[in-house]
Amino acid sequence: MARFLVIVATAVLLSAAGATGQQKGCGNATFPAGRSFERCNTLPVLGASLHWTYHAANGTAELAFRATSGSARWVAWGINPSGAGMAGSNVFVASQGGSGAVSVLTTILRSTAPALDNTTLQFDVPVPPTAEYAAGAYTIYATVALPGNSTQQNTVWQAGPLSGGDILPHPTSGPNLQSLMQLDFLSG
Repeated sequence: MARFLVIVATAVLLSAAGATGQQKGCGNATFPAGRSFERCNTLPVLGASLHWTYHAANGTAELAFRATSGSARWVAWGINPSGAGMAGSNVFVASQGGSGAVSVLTTILRSTAPALDNTTLQFDVPVPPTAEYAAGAYTIYATVALPGNSTQQNTVWQAGPLSGGDILPHPTSGPNLQSLMQLDFLSG
């Protein structure tokens, strides 16, 4: 019996250590009342993090993408269901208009020089996305049906300048070219 208790205690400690390590850097994030997420990753570039809860029963992920940014800039996060990289990505773009109101544009990046038309994405978005700008960061909230009902997804994120409320191209060097990764929404 004592050996069994030691094994159980060790498993609990290892599990807690894994959860703490996974949330290092993003686990202290707070969200408006009623919003919380089971997992998070501090993304490697552009001062961004992704927080999510995966719902296996219906193959959706409820998420918050947060990126530090000046208010005269835009940020974006998305999934590329057809491969790695920007072209083909289905993205949520948050920005502030001239009045200071934050909006979310949903678009498909059909090339590396895309037209940013507000369009329906190639996967279901069962709840309309929202965004906010507070404390020097944009946060995009969205619920997505993971393409192919797969927890493994190619994700992209980005940031760039605004001019008069218009979205301008992001830089094409350094961290802006490193902002992609495959993410497992089940394990992180």
